[in-house]
Amino acid sequence: MQFHIAVRPLRRSPQFLDRKSPPHVVTLMLMAGIATLAMNIFLPSLPRMAQWFGTEYSVIQLTVSGYMAMTGVVQLMIGPLSDRFGRRPVMIACLAVFLLATLGCIYAPGIETFLACRLLQAGVASGLVLSRAVVRDMVSPDKAASLIGYITMGMAVMPMVGPTLGGALEQLAGWQSNFWALFVFGALVLGLTWADMGETNHTRSSSLGAQFRAYPELFRSRRFWGYSLTTAFGAGTFYAFLGGAPWVADHVLGLEPIELGYWFGCVPLGFMAGNFLSGAYSSRVGINRMIAYGALCSTFGIVLSAALFLAGGTHAATLFGPAIFVGLGNGLLMSNGTAGSLSVRPHLAGSAAGLAGALMVGGGAVLASLPGALLRPGWGAYPLLGVMLGASLLSILTTLYVMWIARNAPPLPEDAPQPL
Repeated sequence: MQFHIAVRPLRRSPQFLDRKSPPHVVTLMLMAGIATLAMNIFLPSLPRMAQWFGTEYSVIQLTVSGYMAMTGVVQLMIGPLSDRFGRRPVMIACLAVFLLATLGCIYAPGIETFLACRLLQAGVASGLVLSRAVVRDMVSPDKAASLIGYITMGMAVMPMVGPTLGGALEQLAGWQSNFWALFVFGALVLGLTWADMGETNHTRSSSLGAQFRAYPELFRSRRFWGYSLTTAFGAGTFYAFLGGAPWVADHVLGLEPIELGYWFGCVPLGFMAGNFLSGAYSSRVGINRMIAYGALCSTFGIVLSAALFLAGGTHAATLFGPAIFVGLGNGLLMSNGTAGSLSVRPHLAGSAAGLAGALMVGGGAVLASLPGALLRPGWGAYPLLGVMLGASLLSILTTLYVMWIARNAPPLPEDAPQPL
């Protein structure tokens, strides 16, 4: 049984800085981008932060893996909340929590307080969920893949600029300056969201309980699990890289924080290119083929890096150069996989975005923590590359599963739930 209440629709054409129309694409980019920036701006500072708090690298690395795990929990809640109460109020509330948590990180007296505030920062992950749900509120599956690709392409500027900016700020003013930058940017995004984001959810659930009870409908969908697991494993290669690359750069390649910041730009540069290609070609090529191309591209980049290390490579390009292919593959895979998971049950777009996002970052949190636990002096970059390769091969297997379902199941629904 479906529970919906009628809501008077707004104008479907976005008008910038008009709260009576859907949000502009720039607003959606920044909503998603701040979550990515919060994840990686301080990565070049991780070794110095461990020294500041007097703790092991494996503990301070929880600022990445713990953040992603909490992001998964948050996304499980954000989807149903936005399906019940609307996209706009949920996004504004989460941004406010993010700002308070960021101040807590800056003034934290010890590692325990810092980690607690860092977990609260995960509320900003609502931007990842809701930017995608808003897109699916307005357009069809193939168009959603293209629009999500363009949004993610713009969002990719954040991880490209973030570590570079973070490394420079850390060298000039210490690691706290990274969190001050997050606070300022978060305040700007909150102001823009308040002024520009009109409501797009016009078929809200009659109760929050009814929305959570709709989850089994997603759980029963083989197609949803196929797309979600493909996206989770594909993104896991990137998250593992985030968790282990700072250690490899410091202990194996001998890079300074500002140098690491520059080299980190390789991955989002490829990611941005992949999302551009998704935006340009997904509606013509089809989301399943684009996902397959992305999984293969990421695997190629990881194998290439391992081959260069085995050949005796010691330059930063040995790790970060092939990572361009990992970013490119993720750009192709993630936008199309996300569009596929949201389109399985269009009337549950918010819940699907939250659940798929939770699976993605939950798996990413595990994969991001593995390099920190496995990397040891004398082992080089091989534990990191091994984790990345395992995740990428799993993404190929789940892609084949998705393509098998596509040949043996009805087409994706456009506007209403249909059985698989």
